[in-house]
Amino acid sequence: MSSDSKSPIRRRQRLAQAVIDALRDRIVTGDLSIGAQLPTEIQLELEFGVSRTVVREAIAELRAAGLVTPVQGKGIFVAEPQGDRSQVHLTPGEIKSIPETLELLEFRLAIEVESAAISAYRRSPQQEEAIREANQHMIANIRAGAPTVDADFAFHLAIARATNNHYYSESLARFGPRSIPRSQFPTLPDAKDVDYLTGVIAEHGRIIDAIADQDPDGARSAMREHLLNSQKRYRRLAR
Repeated sequence: MSSDSKSPIRRRQRLAQAVIDALRDRIVTGDLSIGAQLPTEIQLELEFGVSRTVVREAIAELRAAGLVTPVQGKGIFVAEPQGDRSQVHLTPGEIKSIPETLELLEFRLAIEVESAAISAYRRSPQQEEAIREANQHMIANIRAGAPTVDADFAFHLAIARATNNHYYSESLARFGPRSIPRSQFPTLPDAKDVDYLTGVIAEHGRIIDAIADQDPDGARSAMREHLLNSQKRYRRLAR
């Protein structure tokens, strides 16, 4: 099957994920409290500008994650949390994405560890500044409670560009922000956890310091540690 024939499915999945993310945020923040009724399918269609199929896929994922529950003849309601609140409940879509996420992290280890080393001795002052700016943007987003995936990806792409070898940047750019694993797991608490994200920033800082010091071995080691830490987290989800 050609990529063109798959694109409508992929587009529908992206639209459904946008609806899932928005509704989940409302539930987590309390805008939709426990027992509150979700808008009707028609209301959600109008609000998000999507089809009924997209809405139903989104609701099905939220139900599978235990966030909402249907009441016969009345509608969909925010569910009472069940069991241990610290337990991770992934949606079916997230569960399906685990193998691909691990494969992509494996690929990134092969590419980005050496990319960081090469950047350490080839980067220009302007390229070093671009790396720092991307990380500062991520820090600002954490403080503002804003999404961090795009800034995180920009950080890694800036390092790849600083190799001054277009194959590195083109390889990473092919995947875009979805190469950042938490973009595929919006129900994971870590996706917005300040302590976790602050740890990511600290790992970024060690990479930046090595690149600034023109220390290829240090940059290689810091990037490997950063990606291995991510790989370990998502391997645990596969168990």
